Amino acid sequence: MEEKIIIYTDGGSRGNPGESALGIYIPKFEKKYSEYLGIKTNNEAEYEAVIFALKKAKQLIGKEKSKKTEIEIKSDSELIIMQLSGEYKLKEEKLIQPFIKIWNLKQDFKKVIFTHIFREQNKKADTMVNKELDSRTQKLF
Repeated sequence: MEEKIIIYTDGGSRGNPGESALGIYIPKFEKKYSEYLGIKTNNEAEYEAVIFALKKAKQLIGKEKSKKTEIEIKSDSELIIMQLSGEYKLKEEKLIQPFIKIWNLKQDFKKVIFTHIFREQNKKADTMVNKELDSRTQKLF
């Protein structure tokens, strides 16, 4: 039986570039993840979130099942979604490597689709980003 997993992703930086983090939410498994990324641009953080999400999905469902699974990445970053969908050209050189990583990770799944959503629909992933950044800032003081 074919399966579909939806993953909400978000990346953010405070300053652009600045302290950045990623957040993902996978409703099917009720899993939330965040990771500090160091100094990056907002777009780099958004790409890192998608990479993290695809790796985590494969880890959660296993290599064999991945081939039969469709993944839907939902993000409020229109630029990232349009680039990954082939609608927009990739202009920032810093984003070429992450784009290629995602392209390669897509091969592990039956299908990967990218959907743009409004920020209000991405609250859980966004919260993970902010929690990670808040915890970092508190450690500095």
